Amino acid sequence: MNLIGKMLDNRYEILEKIGNGGMATVYKAKCHVLNRYVAIKILKDEFTTDSEFIKRFNTEAQSAASLTHPNIVSIYDVGNEDNLYYIVMELIQGKTLKEIINEDGVLSWKWSVNIAIQIASALETAHKHNIIHRDIKPHNIIITEDGMAKVTDFGIAKAVSNSTITAFGTTIGSVHYFSPEHARGGYTDAKSDLYSLGIVMYEMLTGKVPFDADTPVSVALKQVQEEPIEPIKLNEDIPVSVNRIILKAMQKEPSLRYQNATEMLKDLRLALKRPNEDFVVLASKNDDSPTQKVPTIYELEMEKNNDKNAPKLGEETHKDSKIAKIRAFFKNHPALKVLTIILICILLFVIVMFATIKILNSTRPAEAQIPELVWQDEETRLTKEAAETRLKEAGFTNYEFQEEFSEEVEAGYVISQDPVYQENYNINLDQKITILVSKGQKMITLPTKLVGKKIEEVKEILDGLEAQYEVQEVNDEEVAAGILLSMDPEEGEEIAATTVIKLTVSKGSAYRDITVKNVVGKTEEEAVNQLKSDGFTSIEVEYEENTNKSDGIVLEQSVSAGKTIKENETIVLTVNKLPKEATLTIKLNLKALMNYTEPADSGSETGNTTSGTTSNKTTAKVEIRVGTDTIYSETVNLSETNIEKTWSTTGVKEVRIIVDGVTEFNQNVDFNKGDTTISVP
Repeated sequence: MNLIGKMLDNRYEILEKIGNGGMATVYKAKCHVLNRYVAIKILKDEFTTDSEFIKRFNTEAQSAASLTHPNIVSIYDVGNEDNLYYIVMELIQGKTLKEIINEDGVLSWKWSVNIAIQIASALETAHKHNIIHRDIKPHNIIITEDGMAKVTDFGIAKAVSNSTITAFGTTIGSVHYFSPEHARGGYTDAKSDLYSLGIVMYEMLTGKVPFDADTPVSVALKQVQEEPIEPIKLNEDIPVSVNRIILKAMQKEPSLRYQNATEMLKDLRLALKRPNEDFVVLASKNDDSPTQKVPTIYELEMEKNNDKNAPKLGEETHKDSKIAKIRAFFKNHPALKVLTIILICILLFVIVMFATIKILNSTRPAEAQIPELVWQDEETRLTKEAAETRLKEAGFTNYEFQEEFSEEVEAGYVISQDPVYQENYNINLDQKITILVSKGQKMITLPTKLVGKKIEEVKEILDGLEAQYEVQEVNDEEVAAGILLSMDPEEGEEIAATTVIKLTVSKGSAYRDITVKNVVGKTEEEAVNQLKSDGFTSIEVEYEENTNKSDGIVLEQSVSAGKTIKENETIVLTVNKLPKEATLTIKLNLKALMNYTEPADSGSETGNTTSGTTSNKTTAKVEIRVGTDTIYSETVNLSETNIEKTWSTTGVKEVRIIVDGVTEFNQNVDFNKGDTTISVP
C-alpha cells in the first residue's frame, strides 16, 4: 500500500518511507498541528487482523508514551485510522548501533561503556514505570550524530525473521539477545532486559554475539544451556571490571544477575574510573540441599517399634522374655549385632529400590526409537509429507514443522531434525520434535533506479531485501562522492539472496580542490613558483606587450583569485614582455669605394648601378639611416680604411647606407633577435 502523501488523523502528512521491519513500516511525516517532523510506525496489514496483538500494541505503546528520558525515543501519539494502527514518535537523525558495529567492528571499551550507561539509564526509568522492553538489541538503539544513545521500540518487537523466535507460546523477540527465561517462554522482568544489555555490550566489544547457530531454536537452546566465552578472551583490550560486568549481566540464573538497572549503572560508572580493579561481585549459586544427618529406615523403624512395644509398668510377657534373650545374645556377641543391622539395612534398601523401579516403570511414558528424517543423498531425502508419515508410524504426535530458506536443499524437503536421530536411541512419545523444512532458495528482485542514488540510501534498500553486497569505490571526475555508479547484477534482475551484489561507488575526483591565490603583479618566476607550491600542475604562460607596465610582471591570470578549482586544471598567466634593444654595428670599407662607378643618375637612391662613369674622387658623402633616424651623415675621406658605427634600437626597421646618393645597402632588420652587424661591401 502506498501511503506517501496520506494524511492521518487530519494532522500527520506522510512524506517518505525511512525504515522497514518485520511487523511495522516507519515513515517520515510532518505534524501540521505543531509544525514539526516526526517518525510514524505503521503496523503491517498482516498483523491488523490479530486482535490480541493489536490490543498489546495499543496498551504497551500508550504505556511507553508516558516515558520521558533523554535516552528514550519519545512517543508523541498512538492511534488508528482506516485500519491503519500507528505510533507517532520523535524523529532521530543517526545510525543504529548495529550499523555502527557492522561498519567499525570492535568498538573501544570506553565508548562501549558510555553507550551502555545511557542504555541502562533509559532502562532504569522504564523499569521504575513497570515497563519492560523485552527486545533490547543493537538494532533498537540509535546513536545520534552527537553520540547520544536513544532506545526505541518499547512495547513492540518489530523483526519477525530467522533471527526472531515465536515458538515458545507468545514469545516474541530477537533470539540472539534473549534471556534464558525469555527463550523458555517463562516470566520476564527487569533482569531480562539487563541480560540483553550484557549481550549488547559483548557484541560492541568483541564484534560478535556470544551465541550463534544455524537455526533460531538452536540459538535459544544455547542461551539456556551454554556458558559464553569470556569477552576478554576475544578482545584483550577489555578491562577486567568491564569483563566482569558483562559476565554478571549474562548470568543464566536471574537471581545472580544485577537485580536492577541502578546496580548495573553504579558498576558501569565505576568501571570508567577504575577499569582494571576487580570490584564486581559475581555471586555463586546457593546450595539448597545442605549436608545433614538423616536417620536410616532401620533406625526409624526400631525407634517406632520400641515405643509401640514397650511393656507397661509391672507387665512382663513371654514375648518380652524372648526379646530379653535376643538382647542378651547380641550383648554377648556385638559383632553379630553390627552384621545383623547391616543385613537388615541392605534388605530394606533392596526392597525400596525394587519398589521405586516398579513405580517408575508404571508411570513412565511410552518410548520409541526416533526415526531418521534427514538424509544427505538427494535421491533419498525426505519430503515434509514423508517425514510426517514416518513420525506417525513410529507413534509420535507432538511434532512441529518449521520452514527456512536453503541453498542446498530443494523446497519441501527436510533440512534437519531436533532431537537428531541416533541408533538405538529411544525418546518419550510425548517429547516434542522439531523438523526444519526447506523453502528452497530465496530469490529477490533488485529494484530499479538505484544507480545515481546515494550509497547510504542504496544500502538501506538492499538491507531491507536482506541482500548481500560489497562496495568498491573508484574515482570519477564527473560524479560526486558517495553516488552509486553501477551494480552487478544490474537493476531489476532476479537473483538468489546469497548472491553478492557488487556496488561501484564514486569517491569523487582524484584531484584535490585548491583555492587560487592572486599572482597578478608578481614576476613570471614568482607567480609560477607560487602556483606550483600551492599544488597546481598545469601552468601556461602567454606574453603581451604593455608599455605602461614593468617588463616581466604578470598582467592577468585566467582563474580569478579566491576561486577553488582542481589541482590538475590549467591556469594561464599573461606576462608583460617589452621589446629589448639590440645593438646595430655597421662596418663600412671605404677603400672599396675609392674606385666606385658613378651612377648615370646621381640623384637616384634605388641602389647600385652598373652604368655610368668611373670616378676617382677621394671624398664622398656617407649617410646611414635606421628607420626614420639618420644615425650618420658625414663627408669622409675615401682613403681611410673604414667607418664603424653602432646604434641601439628595437623592433623591425629598415637599414640604408647611401654613398653620394647611391644606396649601397637597403634591408629590413629584426632587432628583436638580438645584436646585428652589417658590413659593406
